[in-house]
Amino acid sequence: MVAIALLCAVTCYAGAMVLAATPLTRPIGPPVGRVVAVLGAGVIAHGIGVILLAHTTRALPIAGLGPALSFAGLALATALLLAETLAEDVTLALVGAPLAALATGAAIFVGMDARPGGQPHGLQGLWLVSHIALSFVGIAALATAGAAGALYLVERRELKERRFGRVFRLFPPLETLDRVNHLASVIGWVGLTLGMLLAASYAVAYGLADGPRIAWGILAWCAASVVAMGRLLGGWRARRAAIAAALACALVLVTYIAARVLAARPGQFL
Repeated sequence: MVAIALLCAVTCYAGAMVLAATPLTRPIGPPVGRVVAVLGAGVIAHGIGVILLAHTTRALPIAGLGPALSFAGLALATALLLAETLAEDVTLALVGAPLAALATGAAIFVGMDARPGGQPHGLQGLWLVSHIALSFVGIAALATAGAAGALYLVERRELKERRFGRVFRLFPPLETLDRVNHLASVIGWVGLTLGMLLAASYAVAYGLADGPRIAWGILAWCAASVVAMGRLLGGWRARRAAIAAALACALVLVTYIAARVLAARPGQFL
């Protein structure tokens, strides 16, 4: 049942991407309602899969590489759904939906084998869950900033070369993409900062730190901090911020997978 729910989610995420790309092939307006509906159906199916996994294994639905990738996909899809709904635009789905589908598909491929038993309860469990939730919010927001940055760069190039074709008609104004990039960068930094603080205190209190995850956490926080501080304090213009967000997102996602693979205690730490 878990695999079926996740497959439904992957199908919906892929479907949302296809719908979002439809105006690139046909002269129609952005299908905002349909993209949001399909993306929302994927999030619901994904959420059901995560709940079923937690109920079946009696473990946190991030205990293991597969469950962690699945949870990352769910966080990204949820952030994407909120951004698309609030902005009433579908272009972020061109980048965000494939990323969510890829993370979820990878989770199915490597296996949803959560590690039951030995999971913390009470205050320790709440501490761990809070760290994980805030960190995934930060990752999802940073991915949203990266997607907005990538789209900004594509549209800016089209405008610079005076090509007013389908990309120009489909994409929102550069100012909108820049605002999404700015807000998501700040939210990503706040989420990862709080997640890192909770992670550090949890590791000290319970002695559960290990090298790869510490290294990834510091790297992710530094990447998010560079982008956020560049926007807030460095006076970065939109183009520089877009490039930095896209690169930071790619770096964090790649090193996260490497940290999960190399971690000594899967399931005890993000």
